[in-house]
Amino acid sequence: MVKLVLGTKGKGKTKYLLDNANSEAKSSDGVVIYLDKNTKHMFELDRSIRLINVNEYPIPDFEVLMGFICGLIAGNNDIEAIYFDSFLTLSNLEGADPSDALNKLAILSDKLNVDFIVSLSMDESELSDTFKEFIVLSL
Repeated sequence: MVKLVLGTKGKGKTKYLLDNANSEAKSSDGVVIYLDKNTKHMFELDRSIRLINVNEYPIPDFEVLMGFICGLIAGNNDIEAIYFDSFLTLSNLEGADPSDALNKLAILSDKLNVDFIVSLSMDESELSDTFKEFIVLSL
């Protein structure tokens, strides 16, 4: 399942993701991964959560990010959830329509049974109607 957290910058999306990831890590038997553009939130995450600074890897676009995600999942069958903080930045989609990327994540999620929790720095009105049902929080 893909879950979307929407809102403009500074509205509290990261706080929601951190709290949700920590809760999930405590109640889950599987692995929780948190993808971010830096390690700034390292000490705010439960120690069982794997924080990955995506900027440490040569990921120029969404297609390469998708390969990176597939590699993570292929290397660990116990992954239950992957959190994306600043998804548009991580996938180099700022200013672009994320619909194709979100569709690919939804297909991968259904196929491999991994939840993707995605923060998007955009207003709900900017999102395609196709993905409105995936919104869990709009700030």
